[in-house]
Amino acid sequence: MIRAYLNFLLKARGAHSLHSPFVFDLYTNLIHADNPREPAFAPIRALQKELLNESRTIQITDFGAGSRINSARQRAIRDIAKNSQKPARFGRLMYRLIQRFGSKTIVDLGTSLGITTLYEAAAAPTAQLLTFEGCPQTAAVAAANFRKLNRQNIEIVTGNLDETLAERLKTVSAIDFAFFDANHRYEPTVQYFKTCLSKAHHESCFIFDDIHWSDEMEQAWETIKAHPSVTVSIDLFYIGLVFFRPQQPKQDFILRF
Repeated sequence: MIRAYLNFLLKARGAHSLHSPFVFDLYTNLIHADNPREPAFAPIRALQKELLNESRTIQITDFGAGSRINSARQRAIRDIAKNSQKPARFGRLMYRLIQRFGSKTIVDLGTSLGITTLYEAAAAPTAQLLTFEGCPQTAAVAAANFRKLNRQNIEIVTGNLDETLAERLKTVSAIDFAFFDANHRYEPTVQYFKTCLSKAHHESCFIFDDIHWSDEMEQAWETIKAHPSVTVSIDLFYIGLVFFRPQQPKQDFILRF
């Protein structure tokens, strides 16, 4: 991970290097336009603080690559909140992207305790939001969190993504926004991408978490970027964004965030 980050720093550029009007606008007016004091974020921050103090333990069912920090099957909710949740700035970026593209159908792969999902739901309260979680007890905690913040447009699909994703997406006509944070291995990541790709359109935005987490994830990211349907890819190190805009020349960007 350190080697990958040092390599990223050598290649990462800022706004001055961008010759694509679409990416320049996205980078300057959205990616770097963070507003942590947005009122919609306050209840999510308060909930996250509660979770960081929650000593109750749950039994973990893990279908993915597991955690590098805590591989125990019995884990305290506060440890999951500390080690598994993305920093709030990533949730806020999801919020801005969803609002920017007016996403109506959102797919979230890897619910965990539901914090990132809540940022997505806050951005589009009337959107259809499908979130997938493999672990039943983790999903139950997330569902309670959704009820606590009165987010009624979120549907949790529980079970192995290898079995649930394709089946549930049969009833979805299109995916406007998708966040991939589930099985951090090459084959599942690429397969989930291909499954969701069948529902993508020219204005869809897909985000992949932990693209430099391991050699397998870096390989998956390279495969996704190279796919003929992907025209614009943006590497922000911790996450990667892809777009499917046919009017754009195929371009890859490595940008500071």
